[in-house]
Amino acid sequence: MRLLHIPLLALAVLFSAQGFAANTAQQEKMKTCNADATAKELKGDERKAFMSTCLKKSVPQTQQDKMKTCNADATTKALKGDERKAYMSDCLKKK
Repeated sequence: MRLLHIPLLALAVLFSAQGFAANTAQQEKMKTCNADATAKELKGDERKAFMSTCLKKSVPQTQQDKMKTCNADATTKALKGDERKAYMSDCLKKK
């Protein structure tokens, strides 16, 4: 029975470390947005709106924006198949 506890403990530590890293990134984003709102002396509804917008601007969103832009460019150029894949790969690396 004790032999089972060690792998389970290791898994628990692994999952909590991943959650902690994601939480820390979110906390840093919150600190930055909060400092910006304070510097702009925003209060009430203006502050809420600013914080909401600021917190939505995250790294994954930037990646999504890149993907949308590159995809639109590839569609405009009528690229298909391997040409499209190569273009998308190159485009996503550049921007």
